[in-house]
Amino acid sequence: MLLNNNLHRPLEVILEIPVKTYDIDFMGIVSNIVYIRWLEDLRLKFLDEHWQLNQQMEQGYAPVLAGTEIEYKRPIKIIDQVIGRLWLSNLGRLKWTVQAEILSNNKLAAVATQKGAFVSLQNSRPIPIPEELQNKYFEHQKENLKDSL
Repeated sequence: MLLNNNLHRPLEVILEIPVKTYDIDFMGIVSNIVYIRWLEDLRLKFLDEHWQLNQQMEQGYAPVLAGTEIEYKRPIKIIDQVIGRLWLSNLGRLKWTVQAEILSNNKLAAVATQKGAFVSLQNSRPIPIPEELQNKYFEHQKENLKDSL
């Protein structure tokens, strides 16, 4: 899995993540399942900041997750300071992709990619990416292009 190494991270959110005692496994490190919960927390923050879930549901659709890929780089312990970052890395006609990184004491601990879509709440079938989200994403892309010139 390749991490997006440049600083172009559309609609990025950052979250301080406290490590809880129940996050630790018998080896004294954060259990791999906890990373899934942290990614959920990051996606919920993304939705709070950029595309509120309650508004989506009022309009008759919601996001669904189609897949998660995580690559663990280093273990995290209970005393570590953890930061999560997540951004929208690709937006197609029907599908979206977010990338994330988890940092422990300012060192890369894990990278992740998640893919999903939006579905109708009436029939659970995929719908096109909502126009407002497309506009927000492409506006960010244009601003980044201008900044790089």
